[in-house]
Amino acid sequence: MNPLRRARRLAPGARVAVVALSGPVPEERLQAGLDILRGWDLEPVIAPHVLDTHGELDYLAGADADRAADLQRAWCDPDVDAVLCARGGYGVQRMVDLLDWETMRAAEPKVFVGYSDITALHEAFATRLGVSTLHGPMVAAADFLKHARAQDHLRATLFDPESVQVITAVDGAGALVPGTARGVTLGGCLCLLAADLGTPHARPSARGGLLCLEDVGEEAYRIDRYLTQLLRGDWLTGVSGILLGSWAECEPVRDLLADRLGGLGVPVAEEFGFGHGDGALTIPLGVPGLLDAEAGTLTLDAPALL
Repeated sequence: MNPLRRARRLAPGARVAVVALSGPVPEERLQAGLDILRGWDLEPVIAPHVLDTHGELDYLAGADADRAADLQRAWCDPDVDAVLCARGGYGVQRMVDLLDWETMRAAEPKVFVGYSDITALHEAFATRLGVSTLHGPMVAAADFLKHARAQDHLRATLFDPESVQVITAVDGAGALVPGTARGVTLGGCLCLLAADLGTPHARPSARGGLLCLEDVGEEAYRIDRYLTQLLRGDWLTGVSGILLGSWAECEPVRDLLADRLGGLGVPVAEEFGFGHGDGALTIPLGVPGLLDAEAGTLTLDAPALL
């Protein structure tokens, strides 16, 4: 697995597009998130359909084609320095194949931030564009608005990525499986990674990668099913190491994770503080680094952004 092309870091005055690619966005939360961005001396540019709702399917932020058009327009706009997702939910898989990937490939890489349902786009950006992305907080997500740690870590990653080149697990974290491993970061929300298997342009495997896994609101048997699907699909063969993030609102899963992942014979680090949990950290995807599971550290070989 090769490192991906990195985008340039942000500077004061940078223009950042905010897009809604999944579920509907509450306007009051959007405005609160925009205020935070403005406080960082960024200039938010709101995509045309951010506050849309689908006429028939109320779990979607507008029509698939409109959500895709917002993303493509923002990514290809040379005056936009970053694309930040407003929230997750569901909907990316419905619009990802509506994007003109050839046109997007011709654009210069830029910062792209999101998590949860946005995992499908992290994977698509990696396989179709060869561009690294940031698995991090979203502008109108409640956890970002309420938690200074999430805000501070994302801000540092965007403006001063050298300062967060070593990412440390939350207090009290340990190793599910001890050891150290080198690889290129990838991953995100477990259920989305499992759903991507068998789709056009999907990553063939996690071989050579440091795989980041998290999820939210899942019963143990469903997490078992997702992991078993990845194992049966030979997708986890050759993975270098695994970082486990939050399992917010999930049933207890430690024994399950040990059962499904322990047999891979690679280091597995717990509670790395990314995902749906409070104060989520930002994890660069597509960047090489060293995982020390016992120390609870991920040391990137290079800053997340140029």
